[in-house]
Amino acid sequence: MGQRFAVTLLVGLLLVLHAQLWFGRGSVGEVAQMQRKLDEQKARNAAAQQANERLAAEVRDLKEGLEMVEEKARMELGMVKPNEIYVNVGKGNAR
Repeated sequence: MGQRFAVTLLVGLLLVLHAQLWFGRGSVGEVAQMQRKLDEQKARNAAAQQANERLAAEVRDLKEGLEMVEEKARMELGMVKPNEIYVNVGKGNAR
């Protein structure tokens, strides 16, 4: 009888552990669902990272573009900012 009780107890424990594996906290289904959510979040993060990099490149281009426009305006058109003094040093018409 003791042996039968031990076998029944072990089978019962095995069933409890098996039920925990499939239906309990941290079950196979729950882990699979969390993995899917993690993969989706990684994909969203990658897309957001690409968008951030694209925007950063646009900002750099705009800053560099404005600097180029300003340099060209200064050199070709003699643009002067407020509170600046323009001094023309270069070839002059010496007569």
